[in-house]
Amino acid sequence: MYNMTFEELSGDYSQERMDSVAKALEEVLTSALPQGCITVGVYEAAKSLNVDPDNVVLCILATDDEDVKDVALQIHFTLIQAFCCENDINILRVNNTRRLAEILGGGGGGGKQSGGEPLDLHCVLVTSPQSTSWKDPALSKVNRFCRESRCMDQWVPIINLPER
Repeated sequence: MYNMTFEELSGDYSQERMDSVAKALEEVLTSALPQGCITVGVYEAAKSLNVDPDNVVLCILATDDEDVKDVALQIHFTLIQAFCCENDINILRVNNTRRLAEILGGGGGGGKQSGGEPLDLHCVLVTSPQSTSWKDPALSKVNRFCRESRCMDQWVPIINLPER
């Protein structure tokens, strides 16, 4: 019989937990989209944060491997993260922009603006619907994960959105 070490056990738990949070994040996005509670794009997100930061319930910063070398994007991220921290807005980093496009665009070829330009998925804000106070169990799970991550000094946790 093989005895697992603590590191192996906690690693399994962490992976299981990350998968669970990724699934919850996907649920949040798919339920917020038809309600018009999604803001997409670095510039659009900055405008929305400036106008009504109290309405933002989650900020998602998305990158792929090639984006790590984009200094301008990293500067935008730093400013958005600072603003979100200052305004108590939970932040997640997602490392699969293609999967994010599928979730938000409704398919593999999704993620296009009306003019055919690709969406800037580097920053996605989830806002609370104006008419109701949003009580979404998936959002609660994502927010709890963000709070717990901050308690462990991980201010911007990274989530891998699995392929479907």
